[in-house]
Formats: sequence, C-alpha cells, structure tokens
Amino acid sequence: MDDWEQRVDAVWASVGTEGGPTDDELVSAIDALTAELDASDARGPFERGGARDSTGRTDLAVPLYREALELGLDPDRRRQAVIQLASSLRVIDEVDAAVDLLRTELDRGEEHLEPQLRAFYALALADAGREREAVGVAVGAVGHLVTRYGRSLRAYGEEMSRGEA
Repeated sequence: MDDWEQRVDAVWASVGTEGGPTDDELVSAIDALTAELDASDARGPFERGGARDSTGRTDLAVPLYREALELGLDPDRRRQAVIQLASSLRVIDEVDAAVDLLRTELDRGEEHLEPQLRAFYALALADAGREREAVGVAVGAVGHLVTRYGRSLRAYGEEMSRGEA
C-alpha cells in the first residue's frame, strides 16, 4: 500500500472517533488528498463521492461514483463503487436504477463483496415494492453464509426471489 492510500485510510479510520473530523473537515481532507492525483485517476472521484455520501450529500456523490466507474477502478473499488452508487440512487429516489445496477452487478458472477451486494439489492427491491423478492434475495444471501440449513435457505431464497415460494 502506498503512502497516499495509507493517508486516505487514516482519514476514513478517524471518522466517528473522538476528535475525528466534522463532515466539512472530512470532505476537505478527502478533497485535499484526491487533489494530489492525476485527473484520470478514478480513485479521486471515488473517494470524493464517498466523502460526500458519508456526510449526507448523496446527490453530489452520484455523479462522482459514475465518473469513477467510467474512468475505471481496480476490481475491489469497482464493486464498492457500484454498491455505493446503488445505495445513493435509492436515497435520492432512483430506486429502479439502483435495482437495475445491482442486478447487472450480480449477473457478473463475481464473489467479491457478494453478500453485501445482495443485501443492498434486497433493500432496493423492497424500496421498489418488490418485498417478497427482496426477502428471497436476503434469505438466499444468508444461505451462502451459513453451514447448517444453507442449502435449504438458498433454495427457498431462490424460489421466493423468482416469486415461486
């Protein structure tokens, strides 16, 4: 991990701690760090989006996440950006866009952050009025995380998410 990454991680680690940054200080600190990057470095808009999202400025985060995804992120950050963008879209009442984004991401078949992705997908489905399908996605996600009853939970979750159970 390079020095820049360590400094960004230190800012994020200080959030919510005693003496940690205020919302404005967080945004300023992240903006200062990302100003060190080349304009084509997708980490800049990703981190700036995260700072705005974390401080309740969700509407300002959405275009930054989109910019980061367009510029191209490493696989870990790309998946995080998709989840964070979808979550932000839910907050600003663009629920159908969030559902579509998360469904497309699930269809990629990657395992990295899959339980988290499924959880946000379930939230988006519930917000879209598709509660039964949301429960199925959530139950299926739990089924992938447990050993006992996992097969049953996955099967029931699949059936519910398809409207069959």
